[in-house]
Amino acid sequence: MKRFLYVLAAMLMVLAGCSGGDDSSKPVEEKEKQQDQEAIVPVDHLETVAENLQIPWSINKLGKTFYLSERPGTIVRVENGTLVRQKVSLKKELSQAAEAGLLGFVLAPDFAQSNKAFAYYTYENGTGQFNRIVELTLESDEWIEGRLLLDNIPSGRFHHGGRLKIGPDGKLYATAGDAAATPEIAQDLDSLGGKILRLNLDGSVPEDNPFTGSYVYSYGHRNPQGMAWAKDRTMYASEHGPSAHDEINVIERGMNYGWPEITGDEKKQGMETPLFQSGDNTWAPSGMAEHDGKLYVATLRGNALREFDPVAKTTREVVTGVGRVRDVLIDGSYVYFISNNTDGRGTPGAGDDKLYRVRIEDVLQ
Repeated sequence: MKRFLYVLAAMLMVLAGCSGGDDSSKPVEEKEKQQDQEAIVPVDHLETVAENLQIPWSINKLGKTFYLSERPGTIVRVENGTLVRQKVSLKKELSQAAEAGLLGFVLAPDFAQSNKAFAYYTYENGTGQFNRIVELTLESDEWIEGRLLLDNIPSGRFHHGGRLKIGPDGKLYATAGDAAATPEIAQDLDSLGGKILRLNLDGSVPEDNPFTGSYVYSYGHRNPQGMAWAKDRTMYASEHGPSAHDEINVIERGMNYGWPEITGDEKKQGMETPLFQSGDNTWAPSGMAEHDGKLYVATLRGNALREFDPVAKTTREVVTGVGRVRDVLIDGSYVYFISNNTDGRGTPGAGDDKLYRVRIEDVLQ
């Protein structure tokens, strides 16, 4: 029933003509053409680590064990080829809205000792729909919501943001969308919507945040869904643009990234233009990772894992042919990524969705 509600919500969104970068404006035949483009890594070079995933959203890995969040409200543990779907007990009712649900998920730095993680999810109550960030504790294959870190992050029909990452400074970063119907909140420093947020792991505001007493780290974002850091601690984020003009940004504390005042390469005093933008094409970039000075970004409407070179200012497709790609993780000698064809906007194949891996050496050729 939940899967049906997700699919129905996505179909209604398409009929409503949403112009977001995610998936709704180009015809199916063009999406299929993009998917069939020749890429660096042939599909037959990919290894399937896990399959039959249900709208997966984020990848975590500790040792040889993976933990993947799924939007309907579960965590999948994958270990030695065995998949276990773990229940998540939340204090609020998980939203069934399009793009919503259990989104970002990241293991605590001391997870091996504490069994704790952090999650970002969309919920509904009698007053409306919101996003919140909470601490979860794993107890006998069940994740239980504990401490509330941050609540009342704006939510709407779409654009929930939702990515969680722990930065090299040990702080918890979260991407928050503009809630679609109210893009102007991205420019309002009193709102948590349309921002990248920065928290201490106990939910308090870091003293060195750019705005005193505020979780806001950067603002003027539309629907950011990916974050990554280079070895020199340069921070990058991916962002869905309006009807194309998707972005890859260098994120600096306290800076304004322009939405909804500017898009693409437009300029305005006091606002940042992106490092990369997709022009009239659509990538719908989501999760991202950094390796050896380059960025690897999962793209949804782009149906690819895409590489970006911040120095040469070039980009290319690395993997295509697996449909929509939601998140990417680089660990050891492998690049791992998850397809996202069961979210109501893709065309699921046999065994979808899947967790794939490919050797880094194949990606770098």
